[in-house]
Amino acid sequence: MKDYGFRAILAPSYADIFYNNCFKNGILPAILTDREVDELFKRTEKEEGYSLSIDLPNQTVSDKHGLVYKFEIAPARKEVLLKGLDDIGQSLEHASAIDAYEKAHSATATMYETVDVKYYSNG
Repeated sequence: MKDYGFRAILAPSYADIFYNNCFKNGILPAILTDREVDELFKRTEKEEGYSLSIDLPNQTVSDKHGLVYKFEIAPARKEVLLKGLDDIGQSLEHASAIDAYEKAHSATATMYETVDVKYYSNG
């Protein structure tokens, strides 16, 4: 979907896997009520070129005619979208803490000895 330019999707509900994958791909899956989505379809049918604006920081969907709908989003998911982070980017946000942990525990890390495995052929 992102390849086609979609950066947000508006619907009353989403399947869990689809919803979670949207965030992994930088797409906002905003949840509106059935009534709100129906109203958006009505407005789209009435006005050629109808458009909406989605304001992620303020969590609103609006049009130039005064319509404003609020949507909820978990703060962590909102931050990921605003910063443009993928899973690796999220991990790198904690790079200094990871480095500190590795330095503090490297002396006590248990290293396992290599197991000597021999393979025999029947042929």
